[in-house]
Amino acid sequence: MSWSKAANLIDVNKEELFWCTNCVMMSTRPRITFNKKGMCNACEWSIKKKNINWSKRKKSLLNLLKKHKKNDGNFDCLVPCSGGKDGSYVAYQLKHKFKMNPLCITVNPPLRLEIGEKNLKSFINSGYELISVDCDQESMREINKAGFIEMGSPYYGWLVSIHTAVAKIASQMNINLVFYGEDGEIEYGGTKESEKKPIYDYKYQKKIYLEGGYDKILKKIKIPKKKLNFFLFNEKNLDKKKIDITHWSYYENWDPYRNYLTAKRHCGLLDNEEVNSGTFTNFAQNDQALYALHAYIMYLKFGFGRATQDACIEVRRESMEREQAKNLINLYDEKFPHEFLDLYLKYFKMSKKEFFKIIDKFANKKILKKIDGYWYKNFKLI
Repeated sequence: MSWSKAANLIDVNKEELFWCTNCVMMSTRPRITFNKKGMCNACEWSIKKKNINWSKRKKSLLNLLKKHKKNDGNFDCLVPCSGGKDGSYVAYQLKHKFKMNPLCITVNPPLRLEIGEKNLKSFINSGYELISVDCDQESMREINKAGFIEMGSPYYGWLVSIHTAVAKIASQMNINLVFYGEDGEIEYGGTKESEKKPIYDYKYQKKIYLEGGYDKILKKIKIPKKKLNFFLFNEKNLDKKKIDITHWSYYENWDPYRNYLTAKRHCGLLDNEEVNSGTFTNFAQNDQALYALHAYIMYLKFGFGRATQDACIEVRRESMEREQAKNLINLYDEKFPHEFLDLYLKYFKMSKKEFFKIIDKFANKKILKKIDGYWYKNFKLI
């Protein structure tokens, strides 16, 4: 099958699979495209951005900051931040390099890990003001559970809330500029819709970041609307407010490792003592236990997991050879997060049998094989 035809197919036979000729991303990644040489659009972007006129984009950033600068002691912009490397980096840049007054916001995830709690406290103690949002926990559980069952997205409620709660707080506090970190569609392979459009809105969030499932999942749950306060887009108000939502990665060459070093030096970021579940890194996405399950189901659906994502980033940064990336993927990608299983069962109020029935539902049986209750690759990474 040709690159152009095979790209974006999920339910493919193993004979139809192919990988980026530069990194190791698979053709099953949603919305990814490949050029005639078989290079994915994320790798194309990693080359292209070396020649981008970043000075011009910095001027665009300065104009945006000038538009929203208040000079009266009130907050100029909102930065979603869990205490991890990326949000910490963005907040640091805004405050210290561009002399803005950012308000940071975190939506507390269920099953937060100890290192995530420590990093959030360290970030606050390094000199930032932060609003911490605790959504209704039963509503969060029900949306997460529905997302898990219907979409294979076990932290869907939290994913929703980091968009809806942020929009609500921004609107209520009259903050009309929101900075998220990287544009994952551009940086990691996806739609090119936002490549030259730095400002987006809630409609784009629903379509891309919430995978088009927002309305479907909210219809599934039976929770009173008054308990869904932080999970709802106030669309009429957002249409009227016209909040500028953007990604920092549009204005500066995005480098996750640089972000990590900056957050470690200036915001007290701690590494995990061991590598994170399902990968070889220890400094990213380690604030909550549900992310490991999310990444494992990604592996079940598409044949690539957390190690593939991390390895691709390192290859594109030219800090890892493709063969080394392949070795690490083969070592880590298939691993189920056994260390969190009891937490998952208790949180979703499921038996082990019920839980694994859902897991099995999302396994792509054309490219995976089940051995002793777990799913393994039925293909060879090339």
